[in-house]
Amino acid sequence: MRVLFIAAEMAPFAKTGGLGDVVGSLPAVLRAKGVDARVLIPLHGPIRTAFGDRLERLFSFKFSRRTGTADVHIYATEQDGVPVYFMESWPFFGEGNSVYTDIDWDRERFVFFGQAALAFAGELGQGHHGGAPWMPDVLHAHDWHTALVPFLLHEARYQPGWESVASVLTVHNMAYQGWDAGGYLWMAGVPGRHNPHLVYQNKTDNLLGIGLAYADKLNTVSPRHAIELHYPRFGEGLEGLVWARDGDFAGILNGLDMQRNDPATDRALPFSFDWHTFRAKRIENKRALQHEFGLEQLDDAPIIAIVSRLVEQKGMDFAAEGLRWVLAETSAQLIVLGSGQAEIEQEMRQLEWDFGWKAKVHIGYNVDLAQRIYGGADMLLVPSRYEPCGLTQMLAMRYGALPVVRETGGLADTVVNYDDGAADRGTGFVFLWEEPEAVRHTLRWAIDTYRHRRPAWERMQERAMRTDWSWDRPVQHYIALYEQALHKAGRGDVDLTALARGH
Repeated sequence: MRVLFIAAEMAPFAKTGGLGDVVGSLPAVLRAKGVDARVLIPLHGPIRTAFGDRLERLFSFKFSRRTGTADVHIYATEQDGVPVYFMESWPFFGEGNSVYTDIDWDRERFVFFGQAALAFAGELGQGHHGGAPWMPDVLHAHDWHTALVPFLLHEARYQPGWESVASVLTVHNMAYQGWDAGGYLWMAGVPGRHNPHLVYQNKTDNLLGIGLAYADKLNTVSPRHAIELHYPRFGEGLEGLVWARDGDFAGILNGLDMQRNDPATDRALPFSFDWHTFRAKRIENKRALQHEFGLEQLDDAPIIAIVSRLVEQKGMDFAAEGLRWVLAETSAQLIVLGSGQAEIEQEMRQLEWDFGWKAKVHIGYNVDLAQRIYGGADMLLVPSRYEPCGLTQMLAMRYGALPVVRETGGLADTVVNYDDGAADRGTGFVFLWEEPEAVRHTLRWAIDTYRHRRPAWERMQERAMRTDWSWDRPVQHYIALYEQALHKAGRGDVDLTALARGH
């Protein structure tokens, strides 16, 4: 089976969130299972700056559309054994200093990227790149940036070579949709969208809505969030399309690279440990973390950590008020790593100014620092209003920090609430209400457990560290989704078992 991922991001080349992590890790796992997975992303300016020495100029082609003919240049490299292609085409991709710009320019850029991505797949399929012909069986699009691809494939289906290519769309964040793209679609010569569900719900100019209507199969990144997207609170106006495609919509939990994220081998940690040794060794990482942030080295003072975008979606606005109460009432220490909305950054800085001896805030992001926080903090606060999957809570558990989370999306799917006893069950602490008091009292519960029920705390730590967050199970669900998409696209007569083996 040949699968081409088409996305705006891929770690480590370009990453602003979970989308980049998934596209950066899932293809390698698919290849290990016999699926010939490859990736196409735009050549963002920062990629050329940071990875230019790794990129090989592969081929160029001319792409014509209503507004004229563009020169498209394709570069390539390998990442973890995965062939990765980068598309450069002036003025859309190849320059600048960020992955995304303003929404108007991004809509125009990604409409072009969707069109040119299909042309690129056709070039590969015809062997115009100088190598053996490689035609994808499945085009796997991600989020609104590439959600036009399933529709363009639908329009191309009666052209030679495209008859039985299938499409899959993964929704990582429904809040971003590429709204009001009708003018850009018309300008680019994209045909009208006449799917009745789109027309009836007035979503023919919504890029994510177009993908939801036309992809052969759909998924989001956790089972709980797949249910949530059926309702207005989380569906963001597209819940009607989710209901219309309910039979084709699945929830598949994201995975972690368990080898790369391993406290026994992670070089970012001052002291290595695993689930056998954490009771004796992990405390050294806590002390080192306290020293790094200028906190008093108190073993019995639990460290509450936040590693997150500081935005309302992540619940950081109401969490800040709850944290203020906790810092005033308890001996807990606070470490914050992240950036986001200016007003929430200011609220976090205010906590540091008011409680400077026990609260430290680092505005920005650093991968190694995040790993040290996971490996040294006692608990990680994730109070998200919505969370399609979330990786921070899984990383925290992998490194022995117990998560304190709101019951939503992937957080509900991954964190088991403490039983408030001997910890016969539980890997963290869960609350429901989006209120400062919920944050306050749940953190107080966690702090009390840490200080007065240490055996129960350590049982949860061990259980969390031993949990398998790998891609082993999710990858099987993705392979099944691809097979279902191929059946729907008219490949029911094909030996899918042989396809999965790459034949």
